[in-house]
Amino acid sequence: MADAAPGGRCAHATTMNDDGSSRPPDDISVLVQDSAWTEALPEAAGLMETAARAALVAAAAPEPAALAVALADDAAVRRLNFTYRGKDKPTNVLSFPDGAGDPEGPAALGDLILAYETVAREAAEQGKPLADHLRHLTVHGVLHLLGWDHQREAEAEAMEGLERRILAGLGVPDPYALPDVLPEAAAGPVEETAAS
Repeated sequence: MADAAPGGRCAHATTMNDDGSSRPPDDISVLVQDSAWTEALPEAAGLMETAARAALVAAAAPEPAALAVALADDAAVRRLNFTYRGKDKPTNVLSFPDGAGDPEGPAALGDLILAYETVAREAAEQGKPLADHLRHLTVHGVLHLLGWDHQREAEAEAMEGLERRILAGLGVPDPYALPDVLPEAAAGPVEETAAS
């Protein structure tokens, strides 16, 4: 059994992670429920894991942290969105904070679920690579699990600023910057759907 750290948490070995951070290994589980994700983006699970870890480091998440991510379809997300938010439509990402957990293990942050058709459509409409949009929504969802929100203007500015910094570190362009020329599919008003 590991020695207890101050505050009763279990002490974990700290290792150098792929992103250059030195924090205990996080437990990030990715479940592919819709094969469309891996057909369109074979590296989807790895991209999500890297983006989630970057968000955990940047937001100073509890060490170590645990979260689960499901790569699903619109139908699954629509059911959950209706059940938990009363909205009978799919959305790009939903976050379900947990807050519970085993005091001897990683801090359980919660679950994220992403809808393939919605995410792919948004990426196409916004002229962004699917991989970049997936990483953005993963970072966005992880920040929600950590308590960040965007309901008020000041909160939105702070959250979006952190998202930009995290994504820049991953080589992803600013997701909130307006493109010079909108793709034809997005010529009308664009609805911001990043919600949880």
